[in-house]
Amino acid sequence: MSTSFFAEARDRYAALGVDVESVLATLAATPISLHCWQGDDVGGFEKPGAGLSGGGIQATGNYPGKARTIVELRADLEQAAKLIPGKKRLNLHALYADLGGKKVERSDYGVEHFQSWIDWCKAQAWGMDFNPSYFSHPLANDGFTLSSADKAVRDYWISHGIACRKIAEAAGKQLGSRAVTNVWIPDGQKDLPADRKAPRERLASSLDTIFAEKIDESHNVDAVECKLFGIGSESYVVGSHEFYMGYAVTRQKWLCLDAGHFHPTETIADKISAVMQYVPGVLLHVSRGVRWDSDHVVTLDDPTKAIFEELVRGEYLPRTAIGLDFFDASINRIAAWTIGTRSAQKALLLALLEPAKQLRAAEAAGDNTTRLALMEELKTLPFGEVWDEFCRRENAPVGAAWIGEVKAYEKAVLSKRA
Repeated sequence: MSTSFFAEARDRYAALGVDVESVLATLAATPISLHCWQGDDVGGFEKPGAGLSGGGIQATGNYPGKARTIVELRADLEQAAKLIPGKKRLNLHALYADLGGKKVERSDYGVEHFQSWIDWCKAQAWGMDFNPSYFSHPLANDGFTLSSADKAVRDYWISHGIACRKIAEAAGKQLGSRAVTNVWIPDGQKDLPADRKAPRERLASSLDTIFAEKIDESHNVDAVECKLFGIGSESYVVGSHEFYMGYAVTRQKWLCLDAGHFHPTETIADKISAVMQYVPGVLLHVSRGVRWDSDHVVTLDDPTKAIFEELVRGEYLPRTAIGLDFFDASINRIAAWTIGTRSAQKALLLALLEPAKQLRAAEAAGDNTTRLALMEELKTLPFGEVWDEFCRRENAPVGAAWIGEVKAYEKAVLSKRA
């Protein structure tokens, strides 16, 4: 019965000129980077019992069963991967280093501290993306890192950034899949600053030093990420959108657009075609802000659908890296990964199922009546049958079947974690 439903859906899309088999092939080949920090509430493994502190970010909730060790986090990621169809990558923050219980400064991190992660990714047939961690550290307690007025502090974080690029390059080379290294810093002021200029001059100089060494872009590309405000940086963020937009354009870096990092009335969908005129690529952090950058789990809402529509309509997928960025500690963390990733994939599927040629042709001919009519008719076409078929082909649970698997894992594994 399910096959006949899919066949009917395929025929209905074909009547609009959409090749569903081609769509499924593109969906299967488009990776989404799963962020490690959803599994342990951005705690990391630099020291036992450490948790998130400072940096304008906060995980809320205390749902039981969070990962306490690297072994547990990897097991949870593997469980989530079974429930998510399609191609996946790992998005790793530097504070998840495998230090073997030793104290190592972030400025001294090397490939050896992440080799076990690289090996794990190879075993999963995943690529790996990377992030320097400029937060949850004594040298970030005053809210300034790469833009600090203290040269010693800046130099420490510059060394960390340089080290992280080399780690990512090694990962990309070993895995045969290019890494994206994303720079986000928490730097800013809680109240109104007297000098907005100097910190931005220092940040630009620090970034130039970090990026001075040329790295083979077949192994790693660099991205920079803006933010409107954070906890403790409500009045002034050094790395604003305008700052990083200018930096990415003049240095030809990838620009990271985080769906939660702008004003609640903004959507990043409209920004994609604008910035793609000037930067080599875009890193997307797909998230869901509720009134602020609250990093709620991604759902199939209008802003998320609009993001993927722009990627497909503009033919930007080859120049885009798609990652998730939320950390919800109020629900089962594996369910959060699963809901968020599957929702992002559904949004991409909906975008791929658009009769793009017909829509563009109608618009070019000034036939906005047909354009709007087609867009509305698409909303009731049976894309759910196509999604279910994708899950079947990828050996992932169809429909809500994955919920039972999460509950079983929670009972067998998560409930035993203190």
